[in-house]
Amino acid sequence: MFWKTMRGMLPHKAPRGVAALGRIRCFDGIPYPYDHKKRMVVPSALQVCRMKSFRKSCVLGDLSKLAGWTKGELVSKLEESRKAKSQKYHERKVKIVAARATAQADKTCEAFNKELAVFGF
Repeated sequence: MFWKTMRGMLPHKAPRGVAALGRIRCFDGIPYPYDHKKRMVVPSALQVCRMKSFRKSCVLGDLSKLAGWTKGELVSKLEESRKAKSQKYHERKVKIVAARATAQADKTCEAFNKELAVFGF
């Protein structure tokens, strides 16, 4: 659905439109190399910053549901499980960082830290 919409916005019969369509990459979900990268918000790309308040907008999922798409509930369920898994991973990571910080500050490890600092660790 997104592909057809994008094609309608481009001059897809002209050579430069064909080239532009060839460069577009659309994914369902987050593909492999990007699913392990840190996700961040780009403030300059937010809808409230980019669009005027009187412009109409819609969500692709809502349009798809009106057109007969039936997998919305499945996608939302998978997204909830992904968020839970991500939260669990984050909590574990915070604990590991806190444990490492307390170990670094421990007086008994000070001699080891000095020895490792000589080697660049």
